[in-house]
Amino acid sequence: MPEKRRRYDPDFRGGAVGIVRETNKSVAQVARDLGLNPGTVTHWVAKDKIARGEKLDPEKVDPERVPQLEAEVAELRIERDVLKRSVAFGSEATR
Repeated sequence: MPEKRRRYDPDFRGGAVGIVRETNKSVAQVARDLGLNPGTVTHWVAKDKIARGEKLDPEKVDPERVPQLEAEVAELRIERDVLKRSVAFGSEATR
């Protein structure tokens, strides 16, 4: 007979995620302390990171746009490095 899935309220899930975020405990340790499956807590932490904007939602990423964005990032890094050098050069020239 299949095991019935347990449901946890949002406050409990948020509390578990908060413990992981605010302490140096691993997901596995927090899961063990709360009597949960580590995979469950890992899933909650991943969803929280997506909600906070710390991680992209893999279901919403357009794979065709990724190369375009990678090229844009590379170009912006080059521009940033050029600007850093020009600021450093400008500060040395005024001495």
